[in-house]
Amino acid sequence: MTTPRTPPRYQQIKDELLARIRAGEWQVGEAIPPEEGLARDFGVARMTVNRALRELTDAGVLTRTRGAGTFVAPPRVDAPLLEIRNIAEDIAARGHTHTAALVSLARGQADGALADAFALPVGATLFHSVLVHREDGRPIQVEDRWVNAALAPDYLRLDFSAETPNAYLSRVAPLASARLTVEARPAPRDIATMLGIDTRAACLVVHRVTRGADGVASVATLWHPGEHYRLHAVIDVEQGERRR
Repeated sequence: MTTPRTPPRYQQIKDELLARIRAGEWQVGEAIPPEEGLARDFGVARMTVNRALRELTDAGVLTRTRGAGTFVAPPRVDAPLLEIRNIAEDIAARGHTHTAALVSLARGQADGALADAFALPVGATLFHSVLVHREDGRPIQVEDRWVNAALAPDYLRLDFSAETPNAYLSRVAPLASARLTVEARPAPRDIATMLGIDTRAACLVVHRVTRGADGVASVATLWHPGEHYRLHAVIDVEQGERRR
């Protein structure tokens, strides 16, 4: 019979810290003991504790601030990349509460870049909205969206606290295709304020163009706090399917 291998000491410390966090010993945003104290408690060298904390930070369990300490991080939001999903439904599926705050809503006109994106003449009527989506009160997305007025004529009259732009556009211009690009960018001041993060903090930014049967319906830029958000995708090559 093979004797099970004992995990390395840093892994044991990781497991113990994770178990204590999940048990509620330290809450989100609360500082955990410093490295020196943990090394003393576990009877190991400080570098062993440092590795455990580094790996928990890389996994998004902890967040470390130079000169301030190590804190329990909010759970990361895990969102599918290859699906156009209603953010309210995703949040509800996690057992949490979605709220949306409307920052701005206005009629506008397509400039050169937007005209190209929508395949419309320069000056064509568009609608523009900026919303902050929250999960259990925590901002997780700033949605900056331009909408084809001809395909979504009632957009300016929507109650965004009751229906997301995604849900409305799915009704009036059902999705036929989409183009997505993803990049990491520092948060501009206005985005940082809306997300409640430091100015220039890293954001995960999704640029999404959605097309219905009658043309491009929407061009959206979606800003997410990079530290607490990640995208995932599974591609089944054999079946040719794109699924979560």
